[in-house]
Amino acid sequence: MSKLPSLTSQEVIEILEKHGYHLLRSKGNHRIYYNSNTKKLVVVPYHKKDLPKGTLLEILKQAGISREEALAFLEKRKKKGLPNR
Repeated sequence: MSKLPSLTSQEVIEILEKHGYHLLRSKGNHRIYYNSNTKKLVVVPYHKKDLPKGTLLEILKQAGISREEALAFLEKRKKKGLPNR
């Protein structure tokens, strides 16, 4: 299993949106995303710096997204020539 790189809030939000989540509301520096298919809510702290590893893993866990799915998304993004940041 490959290590998941450090990600910013914006990169995590891109992964969530790719998996059917949309912005429900925003309060302060947190954004709440909702998936109408799975009925799951995910809170993403919105900061400029990288998310702590534990926070990142917990967001993915709450969203029902595996590490492998997140890595696959990042690989596709890399192949398209889009920067990680």
